[in-house]
Amino acid sequence: MIKPGCWTVAPRILIVDDEKTIRLILRRILHKDGYQVIEANNGEQCLEICQKQLADMVLLDAMMPEMDGFTCCAKLHQLLGENSPPVLMITVLDDQASVDLAFQVGATDYITKPIHWAVLRQRVRRLLQTQWAMRELRRQIEKERMLSEKLEKANQELERLASLDSLTMIANRRNFEKFIESEWKRSYKNGLPLSIIMCDVDFFKAYNDTYGHQAGDTCLKKIADLIVQNVNRSPDLVARYGGEEFVVVLPETDLQGAVYVAEKICKSIKDAAIVHQGSKISNCVTVSCGVATRTSLSWNTDSNSQPSDLIKEADSALYEAKSQGRNRVYSYSIN
Repeated sequence: MIKPGCWTVAPRILIVDDEKTIRLILRRILHKDGYQVIEANNGEQCLEICQKQLADMVLLDAMMPEMDGFTCCAKLHQLLGENSPPVLMITVLDDQASVDLAFQVGATDYITKPIHWAVLRQRVRRLLQTQWAMRELRRQIEKERMLSEKLEKANQELERLASLDSLTMIANRRNFEKFIESEWKRSYKNGLPLSIIMCDVDFFKAYNDTYGHQAGDTCLKKIADLIVQNVNRSPDLVARYGGEEFVVVLPETDLQGAVYVAEKICKSIKDAAIVHQGSKISNCVTVSCGVATRTSLSWNTDSNSQPSDLIKEADSALYEAKSQGRNRVYSYSIN
């Protein structure tokens, strides 16, 4: 049910899907939770409805004829900018490129088909609560626009909300991408090492299947807290990369230092003894970590590289860690 004290009227959710059956099922589920529902069967109708500011959030199918969901989402942000409603992308695609593209075009979150209805309801509720908080904050900013000190404080809070993952309350993917870009330029300019750690929860799908998605969310919050506890410096960043993946950025840190942090993370999570009977390697939750480092010497030899190259190397290292049995750290240094 809708959380009382937030929306004065039931939020309006726009369902965009070319399949009538899917729209019918979604409408029944959302109506049951007290939401108003608007429907569109293609991208053009979605854009028309949103320009009239009739939707508080959009459930958008990624794969539609004529205009797919990715194109529709990108056009929506081009037309409305900051006034765009949050978009929950629904897709049959679960590959990394499709996930990256969904965030790139402006989707707030995504969920894959076949849809797990309990997960859908939780994510809709969370996005609407965040949307309500953002609207209230904007209203307060407008009300106090003549008070420059309060206006500045509210703007900072708005920025903070937009940069956090709504579940774990650590930095979100967009915040990470801005941060790594900035640190990449700074490290290159000053010839300093830069490291990142990619962390993936081992057999997390099995955890959700065994204990349920609500327990899975609680598990992810605990893991985020444990990672933060092991990353002690203020210049460092811990972010949720997507799903059960986390990323740590370590400026001015060489490979040895980054591996040390990654090993601390692995150990602390295993020591937390979060029961995981669905794991194939342990009776508790574990993580695998991939580490990649851009050394101070490498800036002069490969000046055309990009932050995405370092991310790919960390992802490759993570793949190796998982291939070698999981619950371990694998490192890669770009010399």
